[in-house]
Amino acid sequence: MKTVLNVIWLVLSGFWLALGYVAAGIVCCILIVTIPFGIASFRIAGYALWPFGRTIVDKPGAGAGSVIGNVIWIVFAGFWLALAHIASGIALCVTIIGIPLGIANFKMVPISLVPLGKDIVSTDALRQPYPAGYPYPPQR
Repeated sequence: MKTVLNVIWLVLSGFWLALGYVAAGIVCCILIVTIPFGIASFRIAGYALWPFGRTIVDKPGAGAGSVIGNVIWIVFAGFWLALAHIASGIALCVTIIGIPLGIANFKMVPISLVPLGKDIVSTDALRQPYPAGYPYPPQR
């Protein structure tokens, strides 16, 4: 079922949203100082292409640098990418078959606003037992 949803997602909105993240990543990588933002943008672009079967967790050890970086990200790119997710989610929710895709779009709004200090992991990886000291699953 994840594959079917991912293929429908890719056709209806995933490609265009990923293109927005790639554009933001290229602009951020052109400016040398903002390369960490570009890397985060490329990481999210992959998630925007194929979101079902993956989830977002907090990175252990993310500190003040992530908070400061997220504030800068919101001002320059995050706000516009979040608006794209909201607009796409509303458009997808108009049809019955698009409702799950619209909900997935709304779930991507937080990472589009604050990508630093977050990690994208497989939902299957969260179900497996972890050795002692492994940083996942996240503390809830």
